[in-house]
Amino acid sequence: MPAAAQPRRSRIARTLAVVGTGAAVLALSLIGAADASAATPATAITASTTPAGYPNNLDGWIRESLAIMAQKGIPGSYNGIYRNVIRESSGNPRAINLWDSNAAAGIPSKGLLQVIDPTFNAYHVAGTSFDIYDPVANITAACNYAAARYGSIDNVHGAY
Repeated sequence: MPAAAQPRRSRIARTLAVVGTGAAVLALSLIGAADASAATPATAITASTTPAGYPNNLDGWIRESLAIMAQKGIPGSYNGIYRNVIRESSGNPRAINLWDSNAAAGIPSKGLLQVIDPTFNAYHVAGTSFDIYDPVANITAACNYAAARYGSIDNVHGAY
């Protein structure tokens, strides 16, 4: 074999090896992606939805609460709930107020709509969790309280 052909053959061999490796990596990626995508939706649906099937986020919590409220005859709108949630907790279901008069009295406001334990217990809505930090239970109990006190959460425009 002539000496000039040797380097050319090595370059071709290296190129084919790189292309072959790339193709193998691409094939493995595609196979892995197909398997991952087949498993991901079930995992994503389970992890990102409430037990009732709503998205596990502020939008889903409000919509699930509204569905329960409709069944129980509790008035309120998405916008009224959203406006109050953002003002009270910025959408944090684990929010707790440790500085106001309720906190000073030993009963801090908790959850999305900053409900105190006695109010949550008195206005708890059957079919929801008894955990004040549960977003759906907190929203629904707060809306039940607002309905009794103000006619609707829609009528609440400040601390309540």
